[in-house]
Amino acid sequence: MHAPLIVQKAKNMLKVIRVEGESLSPEYLPGDYVVIYTGNRSRRPHPGAVVVFRHPAYGVMIKRVQRVDADGWLYVTGSHPHSVDSARFGAIPPQDVIGKVIWHIRRPRPKSPHP
Repeated sequence: MHAPLIVQKAKNMLKVIRVEGESLSPEYLPGDYVVIYTGNRSRRPHPGAVVVFRHPAYGVMIKRVQRVDADGWLYVTGSHPHSVDSARFGAIPPQDVIGKVIWHIRRPRPKSPHP
């Protein structure tokens, strides 16, 4: 039976990361969690996909893919007007991508006092 092997492979290809900062707000807010798929790095993320990557100066970041060039380098952007993204630091090499967001877990939001 191969079920434990399949489960183990799936566990090794998924990571849960807590969102810090507001670069993709209001969709992704600090305290939210994302599940990222880290397997099959040969498949390039498509424009519009949300990815987590490691930047040498800024550390681990979450951004939306704006475009991918012919060599697989990603140009990324944030939603927040003050987001630090490819407009400031240029394209991201494909080997710096940790994974693609496949699930977004929102932290509980305060309820509005007005119905």
